[in-house]
Amino acid sequence: MKIIEKYITRELLFPFLTVLSILVGLFVSFSIARFLAGAVTETLGMVAMLQLVMLKTIIALEVLIPISFYVSVIYGLSRMSRDQEMNILRSVGFSDYRVLYTVLLVAAPVGIMSGVLSLYARPWAYAETYILNAQAEAELNANRFQAGRFYGSEKSGRVVFVQAKDDSGMRLEEVFHFIKKEDISEIVIAKEAIQRQQISLEQRPHIELFDGYIYRIAYPKDSDSVIQYEKMTYFTENEQSKWHRRKAAPTRMLWGSERTHDIAELQWRLSRPVATILLALIAVSFTRLSPRQNKSDKTFLIAATVFAIYYNLSGLAQTWVEQGVVAAIPGIWWLYLLLFVIAGLLLPGTRQKLFRR
Repeated sequence: MKIIEKYITRELLFPFLTVLSILVGLFVSFSIARFLAGAVTETLGMVAMLQLVMLKTIIALEVLIPISFYVSVIYGLSRMSRDQEMNILRSVGFSDYRVLYTVLLVAAPVGIMSGVLSLYARPWAYAETYILNAQAEAELNANRFQAGRFYGSEKSGRVVFVQAKDDSGMRLEEVFHFIKKEDISEIVIAKEAIQRQQISLEQRPHIELFDGYIYRIAYPKDSDSVIQYEKMTYFTENEQSKWHRRKAAPTRMLWGSERTHDIAELQWRLSRPVATILLALIAVSFTRLSPRQNKSDKTFLIAATVFAIYYNLSGLAQTWVEQGVVAAIPGIWWLYLLLFVIAGLLLPGTRQKLFRR
């Protein structure tokens, strides 16, 4: 790589790393504040909460990396244009196409990094997040109850009471669990209970109850029942488990699936490097190669609007594939074909040719 290419690369990478660091910092701060407000530390502890923040940050990187590079291209080239460096480069024979080529040289490894995160790191992070969320959000979870206190939830209609806990916090004594549904109320009493930790995505979070009774009070009253048990397994899986499992599925498992949700998820993962490169091409078109045309505020406003439109359309395209509105082919790829056409039409050389005609 020659001196000029190295200089442009530096002008792109420095704002890229700066913007990415700022966005990651904001995301981490927001996540910590949200978890603290939701009392997650009382359920999982501070260490597990920080682990959950780290995992969610890894998941968010697939979006933060493309937008950070998109902004860095606009900022870096706009600054060079404003300081008339672009005019100097053109005067020595460094054409706009060589600038575009240099941007693509930087965009390619950034896109590959985004793709690796999406294909491999993101599913792993979702799997680990699912395990932690399942432990934190389970209605009957030993970690979230203190001995000698009643816990109630208006949303689920549950009331839980635990008489005593051992030092590990996983073994409970004298457990009372009440839940009220539309046509039946259920009371579960157990002499002892043991919380089983989920250690893999294939397992379902559960708690084992020993030596107890189940009282089912139905409406009308003549259908009441009482069940005595020696051991009962109570699954505590939350409602979002299927969504998490699909997001956490290894990429190789999605290749052979014919389910629309799996197809949409696979195409989303594969589109991350493509999106990074195409957004970089569009960002080049926003830079003003003549200082007389420099309007930085307007440029960034238009760029932000374009990215917002793209981001919403990408979510819409994925939803259409999930719901079967759009077939697997073209799937979500129509959006990126559209981006490619727009990027081609907006490039400086193409604009000049169109205007001459």
